[in-house]
Formats: sequence, structure tokens, C-alpha cells
Amino acid sequence: MNTKLLFFYVFAFATLLHAQKPSELKTARIKTLLELTGSGNLGVQVAQNMIALYQKTYTKVEPQFWEDFAKEIKAEDLVNLIIPIYDAHYTIEDINAMIDFYQTPVGKKMIQNMPQISQESMQAGQVWGKEIGEKVMRKLKQKGYY
Repeated sequence: MNTKLLFFYVFAFATLLHAQKPSELKTARIKTLLELTGSGNLGVQVAQNMIALYQKTYTKVEPQFWEDFAKEIKAEDLVNLIIPIYDAHYTIEDINAMIDFYQTPVGKKMIQNMPQISQESMQAGQVWGKEIGEKVMRKLKQKGYY
């Protein structure tokens, strides 16, 4: 009986170790993809833009506060939050295919242009959101709700 139990534990442990390796490999590949695309750095850029907006709103706050706060923002923190999302939605084959794509000339161009495209898209989204807000207010006023 003890031999069977020992065999079971060894088999279960070996299976557990084997099951973790693809996850570790996938995590490493996801990190490679995110580094390749600059996702973490792009997130830091977005955070810096948010800080700039806060600076305009909270003008009495000393500039040193914002500089110190910006130093606390780390790309790897965002990457660690994103890894489980990619893991849930993509297979290792998907991740590898994306890495392959981003290493092509058009993929590299996409990565190169992504920060500017993201910034311009965010500005377009702000304009669009403002227009929607104004439209809602006009319609509410027309209907007598405002």
C-alpha cells in the first residue's frame, strides 16, 4: 500500500511540475510580447499624461510632488497586471504568432507609431466624449429635464 501511495505522490508531483512549465514558458513569452510592443512603457506614458492633467487641475500642488509621484510609476507593474489577461485570452501559439508579427517590418512600424497613435486616439476620444456629453445635455434640455 505504501508503494502505491508513494507512486501516486511522485506521479502527482511530476504532473504538477510538468503543468507549471508551460505556464512559466507562456508567461515568459507574454512578457517578451509586451516588451516588444512597449505596452508597459505605453502605460507609463498614459499615466504621465494623466499626471499632467492633474497638475493643471491642482495648481497649488508643488511640482516636486508630481515628480516624485511619477517616479513611483513602473512599467513592470502594469505588465504584471496584463500577463494574466493575455494568458486567459491567448494560447502560447497565439502569443508566438504575435511575436513573429511584431518582428516583421510592418509590425515594427506599428510598434514605432503606437505611442503617437495612442495619444492622438486619446485626444480624439476626449473630443468625441465631449460632443456626446454636449448632445446629451441639449436633448435633456429640449425634453425639459434640465
